[in-house]
Amino acid sequence: MEKIKVGLLTMSDGREYLHQDYIQLNMDYQQEIKEALESTGLFQVTAGDMPLHSNEEAKREAMKLQTAGVEATIFNYTIWCYPQFTAVAQNFAPGPYLLFCNLHPSECGMVGMMAAAGTLEQLNVKFQKLWGSVKEPEVLNKMVDFLRAAAAVKRLKGMTFGNFGGRPLGMYTAVANLEQWQKEFGIDVENVEQDDIIRAGETVAEEKVEHAFTWLEANVGSIQYDGIGLTPEKLKLQIRSYYGLRKIIADKSLDFVGIKAHGDLTDRYVTMDIAEAFLNDPYDFDGPKEPIVAATESDMDGALTMQLFKLLTGKPVLFADVRHYDKENDVWFFSNSGTHATYFAGASMDPAENLKHVTFCPETHYYPAGGASVHHFARGGRVTLARLARKNGKYVMTIVPAEIVEFEKEKMTAMGNTTTPAWPVAFTRLQVSADQFLEKFPCNHIHGVYGDCVEALKLTANLLNMDVQILQQEV
Repeated sequence: MEKIKVGLLTMSDGREYLHQDYIQLNMDYQQEIKEALESTGLFQVTAGDMPLHSNEEAKREAMKLQTAGVEATIFNYTIWCYPQFTAVAQNFAPGPYLLFCNLHPSECGMVGMMAAAGTLEQLNVKFQKLWGSVKEPEVLNKMVDFLRAAAAVKRLKGMTFGNFGGRPLGMYTAVANLEQWQKEFGIDVENVEQDDIIRAGETVAEEKVEHAFTWLEANVGSIQYDGIGLTPEKLKLQIRSYYGLRKIIADKSLDFVGIKAHGDLTDRYVTMDIAEAFLNDPYDFDGPKEPIVAATESDMDGALTMQLFKLLTGKPVLFADVRHYDKENDVWFFSNSGTHATYFAGASMDPAENLKHVTFCPETHYYPAGGASVHHFARGGRVTLARLARKNGKYVMTIVPAEIVEFEKEKMTAMGNTTTPAWPVAFTRLQVSADQFLEKFPCNHIHGVYGDCVEALKLTANLLNMDVQILQQEV
């Protein structure tokens, strides 16, 4: 991911003699923060040239951050400082804002921060507080979570969602309001005809298709041609659809997409399973690449949830149906015919490591046009699942901490065969009862990434003025 640009300004005392006494202390603390953040490899920090001890300095240094294009600003407090400097700086320094102070008993950083916080509250300026030493991993992690959330919210603005085909299968939860997206997130929606995928695919050079076909045959664990639903010709058509989508995405500068597929492409062309899987993957037939969020069934709120996950973590994001609960094994079957990136088969950035666990199966009778279904069982590991959904027109973020689990291959195959054998499955154990999950979870689609992303999601929701519900049993 592109490094997050962070601004850092340290506030000082307005009395000249005290300002001079504490210049070195202030700058040492500021440098400590800058080095800690840049050591993560995630951030590019633009710091103030001096501690701010006048309105003029506050305006000048904050405007430098604006020029640098920072995506969030940290206001740093190590001593008592005049709150007015924070009030002036916030007029120019780009938000969101994190107010940070030390905890040394002989210094008044906390007093300075609290005075500044009270000032911003009176001005109705949104901010987050944090205190401690960035040398402590817990404190640094909290700072990183906030800055990731701030950048994710900032980077949504100006993005374009490519909506291929419109509402699928009568789903209300898959369709969002264009005006609301622009007002709340700064996202535009470009509606694209699904026939454009076919036309763009027809322009792909034959040698490019053959290269991808050869690569898949060399790397995929098993391709189960049956001469009817899955043939080499249909797999090549799916490859063309992938390249066609990549061309449209590039030509129209789309940042993330949703593809209806059902009823049109799945009846008369081929399914989009290959295209959706490899769009979401961190690689394709031609080498490493950035994942491009692609939601099947053109699920707009699903795609938005996935895009936030991607912006927060840079990782491939899961898209699945809430398909079944297995009471005996206490696992959910999260499974969907499309969009389940091959990355989840091995949780590796090496495609060979993942694809050896993947089987291309003939599509089911649901999709008469045929093609390959990308089947695998997700690699075990801690995950954070989530979904954005609307209630009475207001977005709510539902977060579900969980763990993907694995069983013996024979057992997983038998379990998968009780649903749709050709589809990928993430066997997932939640930290909440089945009754509570079904009662509270807002729709049929669920999304997630490996790792603990709960705090970053909560901070993101707060910055977007959303309510949050976490589906997790209290310990």
